[in-house]
Amino acid sequence: MLRGTYRGSRWAGRVARGQVVRRVGGPARARVIVLFAFVLALNGADSSTVGAIARQLESGLHINNTEIGLLASVSLVVGAVFTIPVGLMVDRTRRMPLLALSVVLWSLASLFSGFAGSFSSLLLTRVALGAVAATAGPAIASLTGDYFSAEERGRIWSYILVGEAAGTAFGFIISGLVASLIDWRAAFIVLGLPGFFLARELWRTVPEPMRGGQSHLQVGDVDLDLAVHRGAGAAEQDAAGAAAEAPALDAAQQAARDAARAAGVEPNPRLVLHEDPGQMSLRRSISYLFAIPSNVLMIIGSSLGYFYFAGLQTFALLFVVGHFKVGQAEAELFLALLVVGAVIGTLVGGRVPDILLKRGYLSARVWFSGVCYAGAALLMIPGFLGSSITPTIWFDVVGAALISAANPPLQAARLDVVPAGLWGRAQSALTVVRSLAQALAPLVFGGVSQLISGIVPSQVPIGDVRRHLNAPSSSTTTGLEVTFLVMLTTLGAAGYFLFKARETFASDVASAAASDEKGRPADAEPTVTWEGFETRSETGS
Repeated sequence: MLRGTYRGSRWAGRVARGQVVRRVGGPARARVIVLFAFVLALNGADSSTVGAIARQLESGLHINNTEIGLLASVSLVVGAVFTIPVGLMVDRTRRMPLLALSVVLWSLASLFSGFAGSFSSLLLTRVALGAVAATAGPAIASLTGDYFSAEERGRIWSYILVGEAAGTAFGFIISGLVASLIDWRAAFIVLGLPGFFLARELWRTVPEPMRGGQSHLQVGDVDLDLAVHRGAGAAEQDAAGAAAEAPALDAAQQAARDAARAAGVEPNPRLVLHEDPGQMSLRRSISYLFAIPSNVLMIIGSSLGYFYFAGLQTFALLFVVGHFKVGQAEAELFLALLVVGAVIGTLVGGRVPDILLKRGYLSARVWFSGVCYAGAALLMIPGFLGSSITPTIWFDVVGAALISAANPPLQAARLDVVPAGLWGRAQSALTVVRSLAQALAPLVFGGVSQLISGIVPSQVPIGDVRRHLNAPSSSTTTGLEVTFLVMLTTLGAAGYFLFKARETFASDVASAAASDEKGRPADAEPTVTWEGFETRSETGS
């Protein structure tokens, strides 16, 4: 019996692995995507674990909703502080050793969380965790841009972001289960152990790609090291022919920029760089990134979306248990279905805008995300107001799918409007704003719900009193319900800002392309030409 189960499991594993390899385009590409997805899974699991074990933390450490929100927020705030200098390191140093080291330190911080003896000591470990977790976003964004071409980047990001959704599911379900069966400390220990094995795989099996696109992985590549060395050889040949040239873009793969060229869009002369982006100072590069109109609007829209999701995942378990009068296991099943919806949305969200882009809809990546956020806000209203779990859950599942569908195209769109030499710092700028929004969300959601619950009187539970002993009070549940509904306005606002981003997106894409083509010494001639685009420097005639 056991032998048959073991063989069946191995067979299922081989089939699943074969499907993943076939779908993403070969073993080399699969290794990069899966390992990057696992890194984001660790971050997702950590973000959701505090919410999943909130009841055990409240009873074990004698804390309230506001302090739960602080635990969820502090690591994000610290991460935001460290993200900008980390982004500069990502753009100037080897990224794979930096990423592997950060995963090891993250795992150590998670393990120490399990041995915290008080709220203050647990808060301190969360501070340390936030500092080392700041590397993941900028490093993976930069590495993904160098490993995969722009025309497929939305689809690739959808695969990688599945890891974030899966990690969120792990945090909700596994961490919650471990905390229920053993203790909340065990949940943090279980969360920290896989990181050591992941860091080892990253260090040993994923080489540092060439910057600028020479290491793009082709469909069918088997050996990852060979593919990267192939790019290095091509780069050396190019350098021999043109010593001062910046890495050339592969125009056939730059889907958004091809669409901009076909539409006759001209770059904004103010945004065309006449210097090597990699050598720009931190202050100048950040100033430049926030001068790109569509980039700013995408940062705001994405941050608002993550703000809402961060607050939701922190208090969702408490809300489901109190609102629908269900136990821990049923609530975790509810949340598991939400994660399934999020995974489906992530996969669809990476494909649809890429298809539209190939058909000439240049701004598809931004307006598609705006539609997703606005649609999620509408669908989640009946999801929170419904009194029965069965029909209500499907509104919430589709809403979660739409929120997640907005993320892959936005990740790809940001790379479209930023010169390649600034990708790490661009992701850092986003991560700072987004992390602050995520950090603020649990505090705002917890504080507002606490305020409302203080106004609404509690009601005596009806029916099986034993079933409700560990459930949140009715006033707490009402406070969370009202808070979730009011905060849906942030998703509507996110949709609005992303629709506004359409107005300058095409011009910003053209400007980034022109900057990439002419990242060269200052004494070079001022005229910039990119596939039919021509502009002049501000000092030119």
